[in-house]
Amino acid sequence: LTVRNQDEERTRRTSHELQAEGIPNCEESPAPTLEEVNAWAQSFDKLMLTPAGRNAFREFLRTEFSEENMLFWMACEELKQESNKSVIEEKARLIYEDYISILSPKEVSLDSRVREVINRNMLEPSQHTFDDAQLQIYTLMHRDSYPRFMNSAIYKDLLRSLTEQSIEA
Repeated sequence: LTVRNQDEERTRRTSHELQAEGIPNCEESPAPTLEEVNAWAQSFDKLMLTPAGRNAFREFLRTEFSEENMLFWMACEELKQESNKSVIEEKARLIYEDYISILSPKEVSLDSRVREVINRNMLEPSQHTFDDAQLQIYTLMHRDSYPRFMNSAIYKDLLRSLTEQSIEA
């Protein structure tokens, strides 16, 4: 009975919560290559395309106390992959409670227009309920946090370490 209750509780949680619990960097990924890390400096899009890039950026965001932006963006990406209507509704509700609600400690910063769109979309949630909000947060991370990440010790140390490894090889 206890095991069943634990299993039921686990299935009620969203997978991004399970990932955050089980994996400190949120996504399993191989160590980045020097080429990947150099590509992150070329564009924010290249950084966000790779799990290793998202993990390094998330680690940086954690130091700035803005990790919720990445968690929200990833939850929206996960929602877009879903096709089951009841699962979409549940995930949308959890995303709303975790990142949109003014009562949430992980609330992301959105303008009033986007909040109104979300509130309308929540009447009939879909994979695209949070598209405007996701774009706004992506843009915020790109313009605000990404330039600081590129100058951070986290990025520079990773780049230095991989450069030294490639020289030794």
